[in-house]
Amino acid sequence: MSTNQLDFFKSLLGKTLDKTPSAAGNWLAGKLVEIEIGGIKVEYLVRPEMCNPAKILHGGVASLMMDDVIGMANFVSGSEYLMTSINLSVDFLSSAQIGDELEVSAKLIRSGSNLNHWESVITKKSGKIVAKASSNMIKTHLKLSELGF
Repeated sequence: MSTNQLDFFKSLLGKTLDKTPSAAGNWLAGKLVEIEIGGIKVEYLVRPEMCNPAKILHGGVASLMMDDVIGMANFVSGSEYLMTSINLSVDFLSSAQIGDELEVSAKLIRSGSNLNHWESVITKKSGKIVAKASSNMIKTHLKLSELGF
């Protein structure tokens, strides 16, 4: 495992994530609450531009939150190669409105030589689950060191 990636994200604990390698994640502007090998928690505030016409969190944005959080956690999981999502299965269980504070967590379920399996959950402060997802990340041929990480 390279500690460079983990150290980079640990330096962002408690800060807004708006200067990471993920431009889409930077737009979400979450706050990193916890990160370790195999797990992460990020808090988000639902903003108007994250919502659908009914003024509730857009399913695509909820999916982006979980995919990005999984990606950050996978980035520090120890692979020397860049890994990318090959699927994301999402269940939407309740709505979130403008102003709601959400916690998005991800947990590594299985780590393999070529494939990592993750689960993610979006939870309101009340504890109510907004959405949950599972995703598989596959190793690419690109070494992180070749990409400057």
